[in-house]
Amino acid sequence: MPHPIIADLEKRHTAKHYDENKRISADDLAIIYEALRLSPSSINSQPWKFIVIESDNAKQRFNDTFANKFQFNQKHAKAASHTILFAHKTHYKRDDYAKVVDKGIKDGRTKAENREQAFGGFAFAELNTDKNGNTGAWTKAQTYLALGNLMHTLVRLGIDSTPMEGVDPELISQLFPELEGYQCDVALAIGYHHADEDYNAALPKSRLALEDVVTVL
Repeated sequence: MPHPIIADLEKRHTAKHYDENKRISADDLAIIYEALRLSPSSINSQPWKFIVIESDNAKQRFNDTFANKFQFNQKHAKAASHTILFAHKTHYKRDDYAKVVDKGIKDGRTKAENREQAFGGFAFAELNTDKNGNTGAWTKAQTYLALGNLMHTLVRLGIDSTPMEGVDPELISQLFPELEGYQCDVALAIGYHHADEDYNAALPKSRLALEDVVTVL
């Protein structure tokens, strides 16, 4: 199917080994950050925080989060150009949504006189809040929308990526106090795969047949 979107998806693979000598340019990083900001979320809640690991100090901290488990992902901590922690707010409240509503008013999406009406959407957040005020199951799901959005952006930029659910949320919270109030259950290593050592790059893509996954009614 000769279409740029399909070509992107055909060539994308999960990098298994990065070339630590290659770094993402500042121009491409600016696009990456904006793609994250523009990601969709339920009721436009944006219940997330993205921590970009770039410096040697931050990479060492991330490397140390693999002390107890998921060591198979540890090699990416220092070799990848950057790693992004996708963190979700575990207790999303009306005050959090108020920031979204007020930004919508500033941007002209919502009229100021309709501010209270705009909070109608927050009912969905309340439906996804447990008896302890935890919204984690719902807000975590939103981070995967941002993750998928960014992964396609990256392949368009010619940048490789490795989504990692194999991370330790507890150690990440301890070693990254910047995430207070948020929890990271998934991270994305990004950069450029190692031409000789990334075995996955040369393997043919394999997916189930279209008729096995898509039903048109």
